[in-house]
Amino acid sequence: MIPEKDLNALKTQLEGDLAFDTLTKSLYATDASVYRRIPTAVAFPKNIGDLKKIIAFANKNECGLIPRTAGTSLAGQCVGDGIVVDVSKHFTEIIAIDEVKKTVTVQPGVIRDDLNRFLEPYGLFFGPNTSTSNRCMIGGMVGNNSSGTTSIQYGVTRDKVLELRTLLSDGSEVTFSDISKEEFLHKTKENTLEGTIYKELYKELSSSEVQKHIEENFPKSDIHRRNTGYAIDELIKTNVFSEDPKDFNMCNLLAGSEGTLTFTTQVTLQLDALPPKESLMIASHFHSIEDCLLAVAPVMEHPLFTCEMMDKTILDCTKNNVEQLKNRFFIEDDPEAILLLELRANDLDILEKQKSALLETIKASKLSYANPILSGNEINQALELRKAGLGLLGNIVGDKKAVACIEDTAVALSDLANYISEFTELMKKYDQQAVYYAHAGAGELHLRPILDLKKKTDVVLFKKITDDVATLVKKYKGSMSGEHGDGIVRAGYIPFMIGEENYQILKRIKKVFDPNHIFNPGKIVDAFPMDEQLRYEIDRKEPEIETILDFTDSLGILRAAEKCNGSGDCRKSIEAGGTMCPSYRATKNEKDTTRGRANALREVLTNNTKANKFDTKELKEVFDLCISCKGCSSECPSNVDVASLKAEFEYQYQKANGVSLRTKLFAYNNRLNDLGRIAPGVTNFFFKNKLTSGILKSTLGIAKKRELPQLSRKSLKKWCQENLASLQPQSPIKTIYFFVDEFTNQLDADIGIDAIELLTNLGYEVLITDHKESGRTFISKGLLEQAKELANENIDIFSNIISDTSPLIGLEPSAILTFRDEYLKLADKKEEAKQLSKQVFLIDEFLKSEIELGNISSDQFSNEEKTIKLHGHCHQKALSNIQTTFVYLNLPKNFKVTIIPSGCCGMAGSFGYEKEHYDVSMQIGEQTLFPAIRKAPETTVIAAVGTSCRHQIKDGTERVAKHPISILRNALV
Repeated sequence: MIPEKDLNALKTQLEGDLAFDTLTKSLYATDASVYRRIPTAVAFPKNIGDLKKIIAFANKNECGLIPRTAGTSLAGQCVGDGIVVDVSKHFTEIIAIDEVKKTVTVQPGVIRDDLNRFLEPYGLFFGPNTSTSNRCMIGGMVGNNSSGTTSIQYGVTRDKVLELRTLLSDGSEVTFSDISKEEFLHKTKENTLEGTIYKELYKELSSSEVQKHIEENFPKSDIHRRNTGYAIDELIKTNVFSEDPKDFNMCNLLAGSEGTLTFTTQVTLQLDALPPKESLMIASHFHSIEDCLLAVAPVMEHPLFTCEMMDKTILDCTKNNVEQLKNRFFIEDDPEAILLLELRANDLDILEKQKSALLETIKASKLSYANPILSGNEINQALELRKAGLGLLGNIVGDKKAVACIEDTAVALSDLANYISEFTELMKKYDQQAVYYAHAGAGELHLRPILDLKKKTDVVLFKKITDDVATLVKKYKGSMSGEHGDGIVRAGYIPFMIGEENYQILKRIKKVFDPNHIFNPGKIVDAFPMDEQLRYEIDRKEPEIETILDFTDSLGILRAAEKCNGSGDCRKSIEAGGTMCPSYRATKNEKDTTRGRANALREVLTNNTKANKFDTKELKEVFDLCISCKGCSSECPSNVDVASLKAEFEYQYQKANGVSLRTKLFAYNNRLNDLGRIAPGVTNFFFKNKLTSGILKSTLGIAKKRELPQLSRKSLKKWCQENLASLQPQSPIKTIYFFVDEFTNQLDADIGIDAIELLTNLGYEVLITDHKESGRTFISKGLLEQAKELANENIDIFSNIISDTSPLIGLEPSAILTFRDEYLKLADKKEEAKQLSKQVFLIDEFLKSEIELGNISSDQFSNEEKTIKLHGHCHQKALSNIQTTFVYLNLPKNFKVTIIPSGCCGMAGSFGYEKEHYDVSMQIGEQTLFPAIRKAPETTVIAAVGTSCRHQIKDGTERVAKHPISILRNALV
């Protein structure tokens, strides 16, 4: 245990940061593996000087250093008891590109997909492509020797690493790259740690007998995807140790070494020309795993760019994921397995010939039953479906999960079918129906047993299954890891896999590189036990946690948090698109990710002994910047709905700590607006006047730069009482009920009027009944008892009048979509809530469906030309679809509409008004939305569905955004 004073001393020496508080340590105790080890501290170095100080500290204090980028490692590489060194915040520079040599030099914290976006204008890209490519970083890819879907054409990371700048364990800076035999031998004479390393390698690997033993015991050389220990089998294939003309490069050893030998500060990569521009994909469907695997070898005789597999378990998981459901369009019937076979060429005629030849091989095999052909964006959709597999496995409800322990064993392609056949029989012995998916074309499938690692019996099984699979892999001279690395889970098998003599060589190599074992101890050599320090306490008594929201679909709130498997989709960059997670994109802090919040909640609910487990400052901190955008509920493959978790936390926390005045004012906003409507002119003056509004803002902690919303001159409900009856069509197409939400009613009545006039002019009877407000403000502020009461009342009101012939339509996404989301968790009458939710629609959804039915056409609108940029509301994107708005805005023939790929606007109801959140709110807006609007000409109409979004756009860009419904209403002829 390192004294806190020593950690404080190190912290003061760093230009970056060092954190050792309880929250930060718990956030970095896990990665995407099954392990949990509380670190001593977490460092965020700003430069190489910081790294040198951290290395010196580690040597002095006999403390391990665990390198970390995105923390998506599946084998436990990123967890340990020492100091986790997170380079994802500051080591993120793309340093140089050489177009002629097709190389790029980057820092280890550069995200793989971001790098390829940078390279695209040069006609180049970095080939290895993991399923985590939108958040994984180059440093992690080098450490794991990552490969992914493209390896059959472009190889693995080791093939691409030309040069590594590193820090050795004594803090010396060393660059490794190609060197001749003469240069190698010269280095052995240097009186430095680098020289000692070269000297030891020469001594260890020069013997022909040793080389023969390596070749006989390491995985077959034609298994290109192999990560078993240190790659000494690659080093002996150089001119230093053989007749091979290939120069020696230490990078071949360091790639896949999992940060156990050096600390990488800079990477130079070999690039490839962009793939051929024309492509198609054949999705071969199979009735059995066996048929699917038998088809692999024949199809791999063709020039495939992708040969990926998904089994029924993975495919079934996609049925329950909002984001992936749309990517299932090509699936026919109910296949046991699918092979995704991609072809590419620069010439369409060549591509057509390749397709015909491949189809001929497929049909001749008589193994598949359907072979739909995909093109264009359909290919991306299919690949996204496959890439989501890892996270989707977290959707299995309950404590049994698909466990990563044998998930990337690799064998020679000629051995694959026989290996899987034996593997399947082995799984039957354990009564296991394993999961099969991923890189069939490379001889590697992600195979996972379904286990409950909270139970000792299954932990024993976890070890036994891995033992037996290791024996099977060795039989085929395969690799226990094809791409995910040894980490903790497989490192203990290295002596068995490569032989004790070869293992001792690895140990001696580790010793010469790292005498004090400071670099990522417990990985590769002297491994931590694979069945200890797991994420969950074994045979624990599950804590009983009562909640007001209903989490029974996840078997309780704890298991709802435990659905997060650490895959880190929430860490994707702004450029990757989507919404999740807006605050992380602003701060780049792990605590502000969906993963961080779920992990923190899991830690607290599991280990906190307070009567009210939610009453902790750590949870207050992690949920503080969650803006309840709902992005995670659809974009997270495991559907970890942090907005619901936050609402429950706020409710429980306030039970112990009370509710602040500001929180009450925001929550009861609708009722206060009712009071303000007694004299709306006076209220608006008070809100608009600099002096009076300034006093109000200062008193309540509202950001000074915010404009307070103005009450509409007349409420929508009042206008409807006076005007609605006269607007109804004589022979209506349909009857609909209109939900007058509290925001439209009080603040945006003109938009509500536009909506009603649009609907009635189009031939729909619009009815309004006396109903309650949606409860959105109460939900967002954690006043769930009040929200529950409103939910129950609204369900009672509407259940008797809403049907498939008279649906309920609403304007404001955050209000109307509560019927389809939170009401299902709040309502006492679950079945009524469920049935009602099926007949509740955003007006956007209703209009789109009516257009498709032919009840609304372009002829009903003017030919006026308009250019429109559309920003979608987060709740609409998560729980519905912004495409519905896009469809109806394109009804007028001369409207040109584009959707801004804007993520969240950053306002999020009251969040952006709160002075302590104002800066983050504006940072979120600046990510994509504000720049896109500023670039738009003044003649371009800005459209935004949400009331908060329109206020944010006004405050952030001084542009007035219109509701799409108002734009369409004004286009009626």
